Amino acid sequence: QVQLVESGGGLVKPGGSLRLSCAASGSIFGTSTMGWSRQAPGKQREWVAHMTGGGTASYPDSVKGRFTISRNNAKNTLFLQMNSLQSEDTAVYYCRYRNNAGRDFWGQGTQVTVSS
Repeated sequence: QVQLVESGGGLVKPGGSLRLSCAASGSIFGTSTMGWSRQAPGKQREWVAHMTGGGTASYPDSVKGRFTISRNNAKNTLFLQMNSLQSEDTAVYYCRYRNNAGRDFWGQGTQVTVSS
């Protein structure tokens, strides 16, 4: 089993920044893919970043250049640095871990609200 706990969400003004963290525990392997997704009210969950065990990061166009994913395998922690935040970034952000069998594990989410 895998447990994921997100933190770092909050209220920020447009143009501001936040850094999300995800602490992973359990059967964690540094070679597994981890990522971030978000879900806004009334919308489907969408991915915003993921990173392979080898350190390759990918982003959708909506956040490319503004969001940066990173991980500290020694501490089983995943990060998401979010800059130039916009109102459209308001959502609950979830951490995801995919094990070697392809099963996804999710955290409980952390709320990010971008508003003046």
